Amino acid sequence: MSESALPASHPIGLIVTDDLKRSRLTVFFRLLLAIPHFIWLELWSIAVVFAIFFAWIAGVVTGRIPAGLHSFIASYLRYMTHVSAYLLLLADPFPPFSGGASYPVDLRVDDDPGQSRLSVFFRVLLAIPAFVLAYVFRLVNEIVALLGWFYAIFTGRMNRGMRDLSAWLLRYEIQTYAYVYLVTGRYPSLAGAPTV
Repeated sequence: MSESALPASHPIGLIVTDDLKRSRLTVFFRLLLAIPHFIWLELWSIAVVFAIFFAWIAGVVTGRIPAGLHSFIASYLRYMTHVSAYLLLLADPFPPFSGGASYPVDLRVDDDPGQSRLSVFFRVLLAIPAFVLAYVFRLVNEIVALLGWFYAIFTGRMNRGMRDLSAWLLRYEIQTYAYVYLVTGRYPSLAGAPTV
């Protein structure tokens, strides 16, 4: 069932349009090819830390995250999603170095209608259970990626079941980050699936 068919879909969704084809060469060297993205993510994250801090202050005072901060942090999350999808073999093309370009595994971020000031104030504490589950999901996702690496090297394709499981795990992880980074006031959800 797609997320759009759910009665109250989560404001953070994953859209998968990948065709499952993989280049054996880029799969083999995937970790090396991702190094420039790791560097750019680290540099971008410095600015994002300040943006989250200012968004937190605004959220506690007004109950709303300013649109510019929301958009900036959401772009960072989209880019993080693209890099994670590339690294976890959910998609084959080399990701662009921005959070605005489309990618075969993309992030849907709805506008923020406002958030509870109290939940913004205690956001990090409230997110601890979600962080623990996201951490476990990331470990499982890395195992799936390792198995998918062998599968893609031998077949030139990614197994659909592994790709879909990996996308579901990544969706929860990104929803957790979106909650902590104040992009949404909605807690991460295990319900639903990425839109494929």
